[in-house]
Amino acid sequence: MNQTRPPRIFASEERLKEALSYQPYELALVIEQQKDLYRVITNEIVKTAKVSGKMMYQATSPKAFPSVGDWVMVENAESMAIIHAVLNRKSILERKAAGMTSDAQLIATNIDVIFICMSLNENFNLRRLERYLAVCWNSGAVPVIVLTKADLTRKLDEMVESVYEVAFGVDVLFTSEYVEPYFSQIEGYLKKGSAYAFIGSSGVGKSTLVNHLLENHQQRTEVVGDHDKGRHTTTSRGLYVTFGGSMIIDTPGMRELQLDEVDLETTFEDVESLGKQCKFNDCTHTSEPGCAVKEAISDGTLSQDRLENYRKLQREFEYQQRRALQKERKASKR
Repeated sequence: MNQTRPPRIFASEERLKEALSYQPYELALVIEQQKDLYRVITNEIVKTAKVSGKMMYQATSPKAFPSVGDWVMVENAESMAIIHAVLNRKSILERKAAGMTSDAQLIATNIDVIFICMSLNENFNLRRLERYLAVCWNSGAVPVIVLTKADLTRKLDEMVESVYEVAFGVDVLFTSEYVEPYFSQIEGYLKKGSAYAFIGSSGVGKSTLVNHLLENHQQRTEVVGDHDKGRHTTTSRGLYVTFGGSMIIDTPGMRELQLDEVDLETTFEDVESLGKQCKFNDCTHTSEPGCAVKEAISDGTLSQDRLENYRKLQREFEYQQRRALQKERKASKR
């Protein structure tokens, strides 16, 4: 039996063993997605690919289809590779698809670290950061906060401290094109065989950061991904490989990150912990006596804005869950 050959990027031994059960198909990595077409890399060759008819027929949700970062098994036809299977995912970064649908949209998979980028100017928004953290903690990857454009503020220490107050256990880095530490803190994170995704709102300097890393560390001159709107604008998700064997996934700027699956318990660990100290188990933290949450707000250890955002995200997530359940019931009736 022939051993499955690893692609140009670094597949783990566990991944290679998993691929053996799908022979004679070959192991490949999805490096770009454009609607129903993909670009994959296998045996140091980049090819266009599409999913097989059987895979498309059996798919029960958008999650069943490949995404950037997925390891897949392909049949290498002459003109186009055919994707027959998606291997197990160790992490999934997702959000709710735009519009009235309750479907999830995969942003990227098999990520080790997610860099949440937020600039230190008018874009600085702790409530938006909490939303990003809720999604990232649920993904299975490790979130790291990157504060960009550090040269645009004279209150760096104060702003970093405010981030630590809402991001428990999360590393906080800062970068700038013009002042130290520049991008050195990010560069220190890149490790062979690990995958890193960069997410954030439009205009925060995310693509500037990614472009710097690629200029200094990219393995080859060609860039996988569509940057047709300019050097600092990303219009599609793309995966890049560095000289050191780490993988960088750049994503388009997000105007709004709608919730699909989230981890509010980890993101709002302080609110959850206070809630357990309330006199009543079903305390709504509004008018009940013995409410530890209201006491924390009164003494300044918890902000009212943080509590309101916690409630907002709770309502949004519960609404999304109800919509998904209704859709599932309708599908089962059909």
